[in-house]
Amino acid sequence: MIELKKVSKKYGSRKALHEIELIIPQGKIIGLVGENGSGKTTLLKLTAGLLTPDSGKALYGGTSITRKIASEIAYMPDTDLFYPYFTVEQLFDFYDSQFEDFDLIKAKEIAQFLSVALDARIKNLSKGNRGRVKIAVTLGREASYYLLDEPFSGLDPMVRDDIAKGLIRFTDTERQTIIMSTHELKEVEPLLDEIVVLREGQVIAHEAVDEIRDIHGKDATSWMVSLFRKGS
Repeated sequence: MIELKKVSKKYGSRKALHEIELIIPQGKIIGLVGENGSGKTTLLKLTAGLLTPDSGKALYGGTSITRKIASEIAYMPDTDLFYPYFTVEQLFDFYDSQFEDFDLIKAKEIAQFLSVALDARIKNLSKGNRGRVKIAVTLGREASYYLLDEPFSGLDPMVRDDIAKGLIRFTDTERQTIIMSTHELKEVEPLLDEIVVLREGQVIAHEAVDEIRDIHGKDATSWMVSLFRKGS
């Protein structure tokens, strides 16, 4: 279990996160939503051990999160950080050398499912296919948590649909958790168990999707819009 206890983070004088309280159990697909600059990427990087809180505690299994947590948590940034001269297969081999939990067979199966050629060079791939490769190398790991920063950003509907199907097919949602930041809430809502809403560096809501529908009588997008209107 990941737990954030009164976690705050600043960049200079700007507060990116302010006293975040959040529990993220295993076995869930969670959407992390909010306006640009609300702190989504900072929260994911703190959870992945890439940033250290200025105050508060970020814990995994009761132990402080550090960069060593990379052995348990797979983080996918919103930017491409691959060596452009690698082929897809060479990229898989590189990940296999870096992460003990990387499964080459699984990664190649995901690539085949997403119609990505193993001999294609990263620099020659379209944005959509680079998005598919990012998903393949991330889900190719057998991690407890997958942290995905805007996995659908800038991709056409067909690519988004393929990636969504891959998330379901190649993770074990009984024991693995996916946390994804997204602006595409309407499209990913069918995948989600829970939604965490950030505003100005604070969690303003954390709800189960089924409860949003049952209690509020709204779909997640309509609920979030009404939530922001109340706070404005």
